[in-house]
Parts: sequence; structure tokens; C-alpha cells
Amino acid sequence: MRKSIPFSNLNRQTTVQKIAKENFDLIVIGGGITGGGIALDAASRGLKVLLLEKGDFASGTSSKSTKLIHGGLRYLKQFDFWLVKEVGSERAIVHKLAPHLVLPEKMLLPLIDGGSYGKWLTSVGLKVYDILAQVSGDDKRKMLEKKEALALEPLLPKKKVKGAGYYAEYRTDDARLTLENIKTSLQYGAEALNYAEVINFIYKEDQVKGVVVKDHLSGEEVTVNASFVVSAAGPWVDELRGINHSKKGKRLHLTKGVHVVFPHKKLPVQQSVYFDVPDGRMIFAIPRGKVTYVGTTDTNYNSDKDNVETDMADAIYLIAAVNNMFPGITLEMEDIESSWAGLRPLIHEEGKSASELSRKDEIFTSDTGLISIAGGKLTGYRKMAERVVNRIAKKMEEEEEEEKKVAACITETLPLCGSNFKKYKEVKKYIAGIYERIKADGFTKYDAWYLVTTYGVQSEEILTLFNNRKEKDKAARMALAELEFGVAYEMVQSPMDFFIRRTGRLYFDIHSVRSLMKPVCTELQKIFKTEEAVLLAWQEEMETILKSHSDFSLEKM
Repeated sequence: MRKSIPFSNLNRQTTVQKIAKENFDLIVIGGGITGGGIALDAASRGLKVLLLEKGDFASGTSSKSTKLIHGGLRYLKQFDFWLVKEVGSERAIVHKLAPHLVLPEKMLLPLIDGGSYGKWLTSVGLKVYDILAQVSGDDKRKMLEKKEALALEPLLPKKKVKGAGYYAEYRTDDARLTLENIKTSLQYGAEALNYAEVINFIYKEDQVKGVVVKDHLSGEEVTVNASFVVSAAGPWVDELRGINHSKKGKRLHLTKGVHVVFPHKKLPVQQSVYFDVPDGRMIFAIPRGKVTYVGTTDTNYNSDKDNVETDMADAIYLIAAVNNMFPGITLEMEDIESSWAGLRPLIHEEGKSASELSRKDEIFTSDTGLISIAGGKLTGYRKMAERVVNRIAKKMEEEEEEEKKVAACITETLPLCGSNFKKYKEVKKYIAGIYERIKADGFTKYDAWYLVTTYGVQSEEILTLFNNRKEKDKAARMALAELEFGVAYEMVQSPMDFFIRRTGRLYFDIHSVRSLMKPVCTELQKIFKTEEAVLLAWQEEMETILKSHSDFSLEKM
């Protein structure tokens, strides 16, 4: 196991001063999964890389997806075979890179009277899916009879269900996947900074050769030089193209996707289900630990990109979809424990609705050399990164006076930070071992599963920190050990970074957030030596976030 590389805002001033003095081969704007993937790909090929993110890492789209590494079965209906083939093949690769974080998840596609998918179309579609994605062994699709489908998921409507398709996907924590890509890039010499916004570009001979960065923690502005700049800013790509005066031709089309979270006892699906909605769309219901989450919507979005919320209409739509599919379930608004809403930065196509737009990625290069990438899916992040770095490598070879050959992509074989596992069986064995070590302190099998599927073998460092701490409340002690690790090795700056993007607790264990909020805020104030006003602001912001993610009472209307 490789020791974690310090990655902290405790030495931020030194870091900012250092990057201002250096000349980078590549600056990547955007600390989501695409930017994180590009940073790792480029750094592992030997380039000197700096990643800049205006908020926290993965704070945009990359913490608000359906959290599936999946092949996009529905794109077969759009005859998008290339996309299905690429992302389908990538599922197994990303699982291999981090089997503790990208977990096997069988998916049930019920065949319903009057539904979108008939038996023949489903059978052929899943077979094509298997072929395109090169699926093998037990992961190959199966067609189930009615009795088999109901045995797997008894909540399905007995009168309407005729059978089901059964196929393999993978589930992940998108924010953790993003972070582990960034942390792995550090092992190859990359630098990365959150809360660092690019507000302008530097030009030499009419070509982009660096950026002006505003440090949102200090208020300071610094200039950083680079041979190439890539914008992987997701929904904000067009803003940066505007600053670069290159916003012409194709443009972004933002759509909003919403997910709502219920206690598992309220929606006790035994496994993931991909099911019909009366309007012709498809919805996922995915069990995860203590909860089941449901999504997603797909609607056009033109409002504030920094403040995307789940509204009453979104919640009603998803609840109606669940209640319509599962006759024994009667979910209500007050059953919602948490929710999240994110944006898809798709490429605009005239005359197409939100759900018809292609999920393909595209790369734009401005006359001044700014490279921008938009579109794409979480599952395809590694190939998107490879295409961007290939383009930079080609430009380097063309522009360098001396021949400079950039190495080929190697990310297909690079285990991500936290992974010391060759197969998922080893992950399960490791979880069992962690449980044996923590159960005497009152922790459950869920706690062991959570630790390992969040941190992998980095759990060892967290357990060491746990054993060194003195708090009597064991749950708080473990959370504060995680926080200590997060501040030292994961650039945690605020309670929101910790509860939302490093641990996922806001979405999947919101009750623990309520009990841990005060000790976490207090500990952060101690670590960063902030004023009392900062502590109060953090607590107020957390209260607001808790309310906005879980309160869908009529008073909000």
C-alpha cells in the first residue's frame, strides 16, 4: 500500500506561491471527473500538470449524477452504437482500477404490459449491448420469466409484469471517483487546487499561455504560465469560451437531473430496478446501504448554475413514478430524506428535446489555442481524457522545436488511490476483516462496508487516527478521524466538502449529519484556526443545506 501524499489547504499559501513561479505543460480548468481524468492521464504520461477548480473538487455535475458506471442501454434506442460500445467497454476497466469504489450492480429491467420495452426488443437490445460492451461470463444478460422476475423483486406489479431483462452494471460514488483520480495524479507530480477560479487568460503571440487565478480563500490573484490550457469546466465551459472570445459555433445545452432519497424501509427494493414511467422515460431505483435513491429527471435548465435545486415538481414526478410502478408502495413527500440536483453539459442540437440530446463528448479548440471539452458521460471519463491528452501530445510534437514525443496513455492499467485489490472478492474479504476489527467498538457491518467502499485501503490510516483520538462517543470519534484524514490528504476546507463530497453522508446517511454537524464544524475551526464568525457561518450554511435537501413540505411551494 502506497502512503497517502499530503494534499491539504493547511499549507495553501506555500502551494499558491509555488504554482505562481512554475511553468506548466498543461493547466486543466475544472475539478470534476473529466478534469480529474485529464490531470491523471497527462501527468502519468510525464507532463507537468496543474488542476484548478473554482469550488470544491466534484462540486458541480460530478457529485450529482445517478452514480452508475453504466453502458447507457437507452442509447441503443437512439442507435448511438458507438457511445454504447465505448462506455460499455469502459465499465469493466473502471471497476478493475478501483473495485472498492466501482461495485458490481445487477440491474432488473421489468417487462410491463404497455411498457416501453417488449420482450423481443429487450432480448435483442440486451444481446447487442453485451456484444458491443464485450460482456462475458455471469455478467451476460438473461431473460427472466414472470416468476423469476418477481422472485428477484417482489415489489413489482404481479398483474402487469410479464418477465424481465437482467444485466450487469456498476455503482459508484462519483465524487470519490473524481477525488481518487486527482489524488492518483499527485503520485505522478501533478498539482491541484480547489477554491481557485480562473478569471482570465494570458496570451503570448495571440495564443493562450496561462491563466489568472483568483484564490477564493485568500482573495489573492496570481498568474500561472503554461504551454497549453484545457477547459473541462462542465456547465461553465461556455463562460470560459466567452472570456476567451471564442464562444461561437456549437454551444452547451444544460439539462437538469434530480434524484430523491428514501429510507430503505419505505422503498425496500431488493435490488436495482430500471423501470418505465408513463411518459415514456425510464427511471432507476437503487438500494444503497440504509436508503434507496430514485432518479433521474431530464429537463431543460436556464437558471443559476451555482445553485441547482430539487423543486416540488421534480419530487412529485419521481414519487409518482415509483408509486405507479410498485403497487404496494405509497411514498409521500415527507418520506424524502435527501435529494440532489445536477446539470448535464450537453451539446445543443436544434429541434431535439432534453432527453433526445446525444451524450457524446466533443472537443473545441479556439483560434487562440484554448481547448474545451463538453458533453460525455461519467462512465466515459477515462476515454474523454485520453482524447484530450492525445490532441495536446500531437500539438506538442508539431510545435516543439526539438522533437518531443509524449508517451501513450497508460490509465487503463493504473489502479486508483485506495485500491490494492485485484478483484471484488478481495474487497468483500477486506470489508469482513475491517468489521472484525471495529465491531468491539460498537460498529456495524454497514460501518465496515461504508469505510471500505469510501476509502479502500486508506481505511487503515483512518483507523490509526481513530485509535489515537480520545472522544468517548465512538461514532463522533470515527467521523473526526475521517475529517482529520480529509484535511491532511483530501483538501477538505469546509463541513460541506466533508459531508457532501468526501463521505456522501448528506445523501446517504443524513441523520448522521445532524448529529455530527456541530463536532465537525468545531474541529474544522480548531484545525484552521478560524474566527468564531466562520464557525457560525458554517453551521448556518449546513442548516440551510439540510433543509433544502430534505424539506419538501407544502410550505416550500
